[in-house]
Amino acid sequence: MTASPSNLRRARRSSAGGSFFRRFLGVILLVGLIWFAWVYQQISQVAAEDQAQPADAIAVFGAAEYSGHPSPVLHARLDHAVELYRKQIAPLVITLGGGGDKDSGHTEGGVGRDYLLANGIPFGNIIAETRSTDTEQQVHRLAAIASENNLKTIVVVSDGTHLFRIRELCHGVGLHVYTSPRPMLGHISNYDLATRYFHEMLSYTAWRFHADPAWLHSWLEGKSEL
Repeated sequence: MTASPSNLRRARRSSAGGSFFRRFLGVILLVGLIWFAWVYQQISQVAAEDQAQPADAIAVFGAAEYSGHPSPVLHARLDHAVELYRKQIAPLVITLGGGGDKDSGHTEGGVGRDYLLANGIPFGNIIAETRSTDTEQQVHRLAAIASENNLKTIVVVSDGTHLFRIRELCHGVGLHVYTSPRPMLGHISNYDLATRYFHEMLSYTAWRFHADPAWLHSWLEGKSEL
């Protein structure tokens, strides 16, 4: 029994449609792979380079604080800022980061300021920003502080894997920054390192393509040690 011409045409159309969809899906996957490979390379390149040089200010991006004390990650970032200040890289240090409902009134920026004071940096040489809740807000607050204080160049301090996204966000608001990664804390497992890269790749992609719904933004920028 032979198939009717109409059935053959429908079969050909179905086959052609399926083939087109597979090719389209393959192209999308290839483009996505190339994109994420490029982002990974950029993150690695920035993380491996310390651009610290004379500037108008040093900006420390916030990380978690515990009951008024810096977390190990924030501690390392602040120690690096103190080292840069003592090397006379810049006369001003800016600490960034607000607090949440569980922080008992403490803020990352305020805790950072207190730590810098305890390490000999004069009060007049510190600006504490205490309202931002994520990296993008920290960058916008940093831009406002730079404008108010006529700061032309800033050394930004954070984790190495965080700095590519910070640099791009800063460029987006017209800030001229140099990146300076804080030292690593002990041994980092391959899983933890992969998690950090995944977090930054996804965060940067969401920002770049404006695909940042509230739930994704909250997940990406929740308090973490990344």
